[in-house]
Amino acid sequence: MKTHARQSPVFTTRLKEARRRAELSQYQLGTLAGIDEFTASARMNQYERGVHEPDFGTVVRLADALKVPVSFLFEPDDRLAELILLAGQLDAKELARLIVTLKQT
Repeated sequence: MKTHARQSPVFTTRLKEARRRAELSQYQLGTLAGIDEFTASARMNQYERGVHEPDFGTVVRLADALKVPVSFLFEPDDRLAELILLAGQLDAKELARLIVTLKQT
């Protein structure tokens, strides 16, 4: 776990938003992401407040537990973040069709 002055407000906002959408507590999300159960709640709280920054492997596990694309957690534009979230819910065939459709517009 790296310590920095402050984590990106976009990441902290998206992380909290995704956790709340998933209806998970900080403890639940932390343990689902493989964080030790005795520190899961405190670490998630620090990530959401921007006090500490998770390494990329932890970010990937958090996104997986939240069922969101990693890129969603870092996208500053709300509309694009919503598009990323929706596209991430598509299966491979549906995503390919969406890409074709978007390229045609």
